Amino acid sequence: MTIAVDFDGTIVRHRYPDIGEEIPFAVQTLKMLTEEQHKIILWSVREGKLLDDAVEWCRKRGLEFYAVNRDFPEEDITKNQSFSRKLKADVWIDDRNLGGLPDWGTIYQMIHDRLTWEQVYSDNAREEVQRYRPKRRWWQIFG
Repeated sequence: MTIAVDFDGTIVRHRYPDIGEEIPFAVQTLKMLTEEQHKIILWSVREGKLLDDAVEWCRKRGLEFYAVNRDFPEEDITKNQSFSRKLKADVWIDDRNLGGLPDWGTIYQMIHDRLTWEQVYSDNAREEVQRYRPKRRWWQIFG
């Protein structure tokens, strides 16, 4: 699976143009997905030195990307100006998702188990309802 992931607000807290602190478990989760043979593409608004700094920040933590701001490593985006910059990814991980960024444990579960947000949400919603539903006693059934 090809996974496009944003940097600011997704892997690290928003401090653009600086690099914020890591969002808990972001790097660890992305490394696990890489080990499972997923192609991780860094897709960021950062360019030039700011982008290089983000890639190096990840590299120091053991996170290597399949490609950065392109579909595949060999793609020359300077020659193909007529093509769309939109990536051909199966999954996008971004803090600007509708509903915000789930925690990285949920993100891993969704990708690893190939679950939709609806499946994860409905399972969690059922658990929450069960947790807070008052227990009924047999004598309360008739009264």
